[in-house]
Amino acid sequence: MNPEPHGLWSSGFRPFFLMGAAYGPLAMLLWLGARWLGWPSGSAMLALGHAHELLFGFATAIVCGVLLTALPGWTGGTELRGRALMLLAGLWLAGRLAWWGSAWLPAALVLLLDCALLPVLCAMLWPTLAGARQRLFMWTLPPLLALALGNVLVHLALLRASVADAHIGLALGLHALAFLYSLYGGLLTPAFTRNWLGQRGETCGAILVPLEIATAASMVLFAAADLSQASPPWMAAAAALACGLHGWRCARWRGWRTASEPLLWTMHGGYALLIGAIALRGVSALRPALVPPDAWVHLFTLGALGLTMLGLMTRVVLRHTGRPLRVPAAMKAAYAMVLAAALLRLAYSVHHLGMAVLLLAALLWAGAFGLYLLCFAGVLLRPSLARASPP
Repeated sequence: MNPEPHGLWSSGFRPFFLMGAAYGPLAMLLWLGARWLGWPSGSAMLALGHAHELLFGFATAIVCGVLLTALPGWTGGTELRGRALMLLAGLWLAGRLAWWGSAWLPAALVLLLDCALLPVLCAMLWPTLAGARQRLFMWTLPPLLALALGNVLVHLALLRASVADAHIGLALGLHALAFLYSLYGGLLTPAFTRNWLGQRGETCGAILVPLEIATAASMVLFAAADLSQASPPWMAAAAALACGLHGWRCARWRGWRTASEPLLWTMHGGYALLIGAIALRGVSALRPALVPPDAWVHLFTLGALGLTMLGLMTRVVLRHTGRPLRVPAAMKAAYAMVLAAALLRLAYSVHHLGMAVLLLAALLWAGAFGLYLLCFAGVLLRPSLARASPP
């Protein structure tokens, strides 16, 4: 019998949060260096690489860490540990090495190495998802497979030397990530909020399955309109429908009552930024001169994802290593930094501000995840503390 793994390989969040929190700032700073130092800053390949690695490298690592940790706890399944976890982490690392070494490797090998992780993850999660009593968790697989398909499309486009077609794969991956965010934001945020409010004698709206289905459908419609380059009125209508349903869903959680708890307001604030990002896409369809089409992308990725990731990653590492849910002062600063970075990046796009604003936004975002590493890298590497209560 294999010994019980300890430390890094004892839970899915450990290696993936560690790798993601280290790689996100690195990818951001490499891109920033290329822009600032006069490397081919205007090249389409530079922008493609920046988007690809933040989506399929950084964000995918955090998604893996969250799913591998949350799903077993919520469904009663067995958590992946030890060698299985090493395999997944190795596939993620192989993908990053293949991407950066693509100039010296056969393109087919790069595609294989970079696109292997998500299909293998889906296969490993299948027993847990199939055994879940709550069928909403089965909705995890389609966006994960769409995210995987988006990466494949990027590589197939690069095989044809078509950067334009590669952006179709990026857009598909982005919408798959937005659907995942909507799904798990709608499950985790109200659950944590309900527990916190309940301890204070207050209530939070329970999950309404019809509303969940309608919200998910609106995200699919929003993605279809964007990916098909629907006419401006249809794009704006799809965005408005998604905003309305998300707003209704979000209001039921009473997030304004959690302003004193950083682990909750980061999740509610991130979800509000998702709604704002979708609204921006609708406005950009009707008034592209007022709001650039890519403005929603950065508000979603840097803002909604960044803020929610940091808050959730803090909660997970504290709770699942046996520590009290007390947020270090440095992490409170990190939350403010990533929010400021998102707003500055939005201002840069909308108001066509100078390079200094872009530099500041990138440094704030990278610095926020650097603070996470400073606070928790050692915790992620060491065995958990003994705890009296279950996670």
